[in-house]
Amino acid sequence: MNIDDLIIYNKTILKREAKNVDFPSTLSVELCGYLSKNGITKLYCHQAEMFEKAMEGHNIVITTSTASGKTLSFLLPVLQEILSNPLARAIFIYPTKALASDQYRAIMPYLEYFGENRISAGVYDGDTPVNERSRIRKSANIILTNPEMINAAFLPNHSKFGFDFIFSNLKYVVIDELHTYRGAFGSHVANVFRRLGRVCRYYNSSPQYLCSSATIANPVELVEDICGQKFIQIDKDGSPAVKRKYVLVQPPKIMGADKKYYGQVQTTSVAADLIPDLVENDNSFIAFTKSRKNVEVVLKESRDKLESESFFGASLTDKISGYRGGYTPLERKEIENKMITGVLRGIISTNALELGIDIGKIDTTVLVGYPGTRASFWQQTGRAGRSGKECTNYLILDNLPFDQYIGINPDWLFKNGSENAVIDKNNLLIECSASKYSFMKLHS
Repeated sequence: MNIDDLIIYNKTILKREAKNVDFPSTLSVELCGYLSKNGITKLYCHQAEMFEKAMEGHNIVITTSTASGKTLSFLLPVLQEILSNPLARAIFIYPTKALASDQYRAIMPYLEYFGENRISAGVYDGDTPVNERSRIRKSANIILTNPEMINAAFLPNHSKFGFDFIFSNLKYVVIDELHTYRGAFGSHVANVFRRLGRVCRYYNSSPQYLCSSATIANPVELVEDICGQKFIQIDKDGSPAVKRKYVLVQPPKIMGADKKYYGQVQTTSVAADLIPDLVENDNSFIAFTKSRKNVEVVLKESRDKLESESFFGASLTDKISGYRGGYTPLERKEIENKMITGVLRGIISTNALELGIDIGKIDTTVLVGYPGTRASFWQQTGRAGRSGKECTNYLILDNLPFDQYIGINPDWLFKNGSENAVIDKNNLLIECSASKYSFMKLHS
């Protein structure tokens, strides 16, 4: 089938220029020197604003767009504190192990520049070896982890293994991808942060919170519910944005010999027709599906079409790969590295890659069905266009009421804001289950 014949809507968002400002006067000479040496002579306006507000002691949530430099925004105040106070500790909390590992790679240049005797960091999660855990507890200024490890390792053992030193000297808590902490999961995480606050007060520390989130309707309400602190929001985006094209694709109807309507072609089949064209045209892409099963279906059908229809035959089948839960950590890292180095042209993924993992210069996204929320839609399409080249984003509409409503009324998707993120940390069932788990961990 010809994809061009299935397009029912096109929208183009024009390029946006950057808003740059000089380095803040309070930014240390050392950090200014590092940034200048690496080609950064100015900051985006939101990066400078976040640094200045952090230096004033505010708890901050930043909600600028994807690929807008939010990591540097919260990293600069943390690094400035550590460089002036080597005993300072910061905990960076990410919703997934893959994202924590990716962000550790982003921090590595700073560690190499300043030296481990001044700034040390490490990823502390379920995959971390015992000897590395000991090193991190003893000497790491920046600890990258996830909510599960905070709940199961840090808090129950706060008086042992060096955690007491960490909590006594904890200056910053950084929470990335805040919008993922919603619903029952977010409610549980909020209760974990209640415990974290109590432990910090026990050790007479009062860490400052720096948080980042995708665009949601109520970021301040959400972060104050989760962290139990007062926050200010930074949402003025100074980063540049490339020209972005959005395409809605309606799969063809299935009509029987009796002229009756029998539904529409599966979105996975449409995606499997589109992906070979992207591979042959040397596009770098991510295709997002809504289940692990669909990852494998789209991957197999795409490879079959590449092998049978492509002029290059089987040589291109290795240019695409799946990416989902169920793969081992080594397999996922190998896929990420192949995408970054250009060995792969595309990945078919679940929403595991919706978060800000850096997997190279993507110029196309394919959403195999509407992901369920506008926030997820903008997050997934935001994976493309990070390299400065214009990008194209396809949404293949499923035969579901929500998808078909978008097909009829696409302005609902593009002209309305993102949804509220809602939690209920005072839900009695959630509080009881959290208390029971904490009691078991403390007495196991």
